[in-house]
Amino acid sequence: MTKPTYKNVHNKFKLNGFHFTKEDLCRVAFSYINEGIEHEKPLGSFILDWFDEKTYLEIMTSGTTGKPKIIKVEKQAMANSAIATGDFFELKSGDKALNCLPVKYIAGKMMFVRAFILGLDLDFVAPSSKPMIRNENNYDFVAMVPLQVENSLTQLHQIKTLIIGGAKINTDLEKKIIQSKCNVFETYSMTETVTHIAAKRVGEKAFTTLPNVSISQDDRYCLVISAPNLNAKNIVTNDVIELLSENQFIWLGRQDNVINSGGIKLFPEQIEAKLSNKIANKFFVAGIPDEKLGEQLILFIEGNPYEIESSLFEDLDKYERPKQIKFIPHFAETETGKIKRNEVVSSFL
Repeated sequence: MTKPTYKNVHNKFKLNGFHFTKEDLCRVAFSYINEGIEHEKPLGSFILDWFDEKTYLEIMTSGTTGKPKIIKVEKQAMANSAIATGDFFELKSGDKALNCLPVKYIAGKMMFVRAFILGLDLDFVAPSSKPMIRNENNYDFVAMVPLQVENSLTQLHQIKTLIIGGAKINTDLEKKIIQSKCNVFETYSMTETVTHIAAKRVGEKAFTTLPNVSISQDDRYCLVISAPNLNAKNIVTNDVIELLSENQFIWLGRQDNVINSGGIKLFPEQIEAKLSNKIANKFFVAGIPDEKLGEQLILFIEGNPYEIESSLFEDLDKYERPKQIKFIPHFAETETGKIKRNEVVSSFL
């Protein structure tokens, strides 16, 4: 069987209930750009970009760990990613899907690519924090960010398979998700890998890679991704992992976030997970220079100062307990809502 190419649109593809061929889509794209409402205009631009003569798209990275930058992503790699997602989650043509993510970013674009390539019946709605409100449809496949999931808990029974990306799921939300009957997966993704290359069921520790993806570690214990169908070169990440096999890993945290305090390596993400259901405001932990310890662990909380009970830290190990607590009126964030840790810490120093 020949591999589907990005130039073709599956004959079972539907958008908001209507069949569209490639030619139909290009015509509709112009009307989206000229007459569409806010969330339709970027879709029109994406459709025209997807079917132009170029073999790649120029896509902006999120800017979580540095300045956002534009990278070139091959369209066929995006199509290959869609096929791998379909195989991993056992999607078939005609399955109903929901895209409630902004098409401006790679995750929103990829929901359309999956629909084109796999022949999905796709509902496209305006991105919002409550994507399932007043929606009575049942879906085979949906992608959301954690805030959208939090606001859709009472309707998860309408979704067969849900993937969550964009930010870490806190322990409180994780417990609520596990109680639902929906198959919910947390994904490991980055723009350079054409969205996710691995997924795990919420509640489990280990990520499993998608088809045709293998993994290893470098000398920093960071994840190295080999995905020839997505990127010709191996992708070296800054994510520290516990390697279980060439297809499974446990994510520990970001190498560039690791705090070395008195010779003890601390992973902020693991400390934050222990505190996630105890602090209502946005927060994170980071290290600042210290003459004796090398780095001192600081808890940053967004908002006005308030009294912190010592019991807040009872689940933390001795070395994980913050040496200081700093309140910052407003955190700097990326457009997708991720905290710019370095910028916040720099403003404090």
